[in-house]
Amino acid sequence: MAAGRHARRSRFLLANPPLPSYACSKKSAAVCLAPGSPSPACCGGQCVDTVASADHCGGCNKVCKHDRSTCCGGRCIDLLSDRDNCGTCGNQCNKKCNNGFCDYARPQMDL
Repeated sequence: MAAGRHARRSRFLLANPPLPSYACSKKSAAVCLAPGSPSPACCGGQCVDTVASADHCGGCNKVCKHDRSTCCGGRCIDLLSDRDNCGTCGNQCNKKCNNGFCDYARPQMDL
């Protein structure tokens, strides 16, 4: 980059600074219990949320493997078909989840 020129920063990033990073270790895992920490779990030197993190879903380094998987309550689920988490975590359907919609009726085709 030329001298005197600064890289442009996203307005979103300027308005929403990154969340604070909480470094931890086996000896100092108590820092993860501090107010504002994402979770009490210490994984790879960082405090992480094992309930919602797709990289640490349900425990350290348990990655949700499928592209459509989302971490809900510490379980990797598919929001497009999971009856207990349809379209979003915690959205329960009475009958079936289809493409992220509860009890979505498919149009009948006239033959």
